[in-house]
Amino acid sequence: MVAQNESRVNQFILSGLSTSHALELVLFGFFAVIYMLILHENMLIIFTITYDQCLPTPMYFFLSNLSFIDVCHSSVVMPKMLADFLVERKTISFGECIARMFFLHLFTCTEILLLTAMAYDR
Repeated sequence: MVAQNESRVNQFILSGLSTSHALELVLFGFFAVIYMLILHENMLIIFTITYDQCLPTPMYFFLSNLSFIDVCHSSVVMPKMLADFLVERKTISFGECIARMFFLHLFTCTEILLLTAMAYDR
């Protein structure tokens, strides 16, 4: 019987943007503000379109869905990136990496299809 060389990847080590912890704290603050602005502005768009009775047209329906997909899309990547700015050892498990890749591709494809529908509706 022939022995096989098998190994499993359990986690990945992320190199990050910088090796300086002070710079990572500055980047954490910068990207945290950007993430909060993304969440706030897209939620504002969704609530405005949902609760304003003058905006029942299909284009605003698509716009609110596009804002929702943008929230989901940014929520796949940003929380892990922000958490990695605060820790010394930046790792991600194989399953978590695959799940993030799946949802990143899912929301990107959905956004492309929604933008195509918006262009067709125009």
